[in-house]
Amino acid sequence: MGVLIEHYAGAFPLWLAPVQAVIVPITDKQADFAVQVRKKLQAAGLRVEIDASRDRMQGKIRRAQLQKIPYMLIIGNKEQEADTVSVRLRSGEDLGAIPVDAFIERAVAEVRARS
Repeated sequence: MGVLIEHYAGAFPLWLAPVQAVIVPITDKQADFAVQVRKKLQAAGLRVEIDASRDRMQGKIRRAQLQKIPYMLIIGNKEQEADTVSVRLRSGEDLGAIPVDAFIERAVAEVRARS
């Protein structure tokens, strides 16, 4: 295990990461939708957490980047209404709003390919 940690410097590929995605609701109003998204992702076999802390959104994103979590799924009012998630990579790259089911397909395919 030590060799893997050293090789990846803690930034594990999606298939190996202990937490594959973190859901970041912007306000408490998106908490129910965040739970629904987590259930969908877990049903697909992904390891997901919700950051429901009182920190600001930028703080939540920064914490996830420091923990080297591959995907951050930000949920605001627009995303909730459109049944999408705004996807950010741990590198800071913003992929924009993606439908939840499309993200699941993408993540599951990435895990299967072990890329």
